[in-house]
Amino acid sequence: MVAGGGIGGLATALALQRSGWQVTVRERGQTLDRGGAGLVLWPNALRCLAALGVEAAVRDRSTALTGSTIRRADGRRLSGISLDPAAASERPLGIVRADLVDALAGSLAPGVLRLGDEVTDLGSKDADLLVGADGVRSVVRRSIAPDVEPDYRGYTVWRALLQVSAESFGGHPELVETWGAGMRFGMVPVGTDSTYVYAAAPAPAGERCGDELPALLERFGHWHDPIPDLLAAVQAAELVSAKSLRGRGPRSRGPEDGVRVLRHDIYDLPPGRTPLHRGRRVLVGDAAHAMEPNLGQGAGLALEDAVVLDHALATEPSAEAALRAYAALRAPRVTALARQSRQVGRLAQLTRPTAVALRDLAMQLTPDRLARSATSAAVDWRPPSGLSSR
Repeated sequence: MVAGGGIGGLATALALQRSGWQVTVRERGQTLDRGGAGLVLWPNALRCLAALGVEAAVRDRSTALTGSTIRRADGRRLSGISLDPAAASERPLGIVRADLVDALAGSLAPGVLRLGDEVTDLGSKDADLLVGADGVRSVVRRSIAPDVEPDYRGYTVWRALLQVSAESFGGHPELVETWGAGMRFGMVPVGTDSTYVYAAAPAPAGERCGDELPALLERFGHWHDPIPDLLAAVQAAELVSAKSLRGRGPRSRGPEDGVRVLRHDIYDLPPGRTPLHRGRRVLVGDAAHAMEPNLGQGAGLALEDAVVLDHALATEPSAEAALRAYAALRAPRVTALARQSRQVGRLAQLTRPTAVALRDLAMQLTPDRLARSATSAAVDWRPPSGLSSR
């Protein structure tokens, strides 16, 4: 049984289904969570999707990226990674999160996914295995490690999805992130003709505005082009959305409707503190290792968890041995990346002018090949031998 129908839960169910397990995914929501706007799938994630048999479907709904660039608020380039356009299999993909969810859910057998079915019977004997894929506030994790609580990292993130291509704003098929004093703004082409934009800034936990756009315009409206145009496009799209929803009840709204600007405070789990299993309960995705979104690896690590857990169950002599093997394989990697993500977050949140200037100078002086090397530990990972050819 899998608790949670997010990316990690759906991927785990699909992996186990392909190995012949009878799987049930119990998702407490009445619909799958198709929010989050967009994300980037790096090569490690794409290898997992190939192992799950859905890589082609995902590629059809994605934009292949040529690399990533970090800029200052005035537009000056700080750092970047360029990828060989000829190496198509190594190019990351920008995708609408909902399309990835649909690709995974659509590959499950009828009846596997049960919506509106919250897992509360953690002591149930009906399942041979309970997979906790229920997010950063995981109920399953609480039963395994009740003393581990999420940490607020001191900043909030806004996200929006524009139904226009990045080329409309003079952009290229790459991820562009701009760093200021404690704040960041990013844009990335996703899907086939959409642009995912996001912004991060320090804020008290739980703070909300009635209208989030004025806060974004105040913070980022004077940054380099095309950021002001992107915010203007978000504002126009939100006005259109509000008019289209006027007079419609919540039950008449589709998954594409609603508020265009999403806001989420950033929490993570203390790196290395969460046991990944106990008995026949095991954790995947954010339930196991929620981290700051600074490496673009949240979805990728959840996909990795799915294929490694499946491999362990297929190769070890018992479920207990498989869960021990899974934990031994995953814990060092997810702990190291969670710590790295915290380090990036601390650099990005620097606000003192002298510290910001030194950070920017260090990034400018770092050769691009070294920047690429710094990402290799994350993106060069491959599934266990033989898994991708199943």
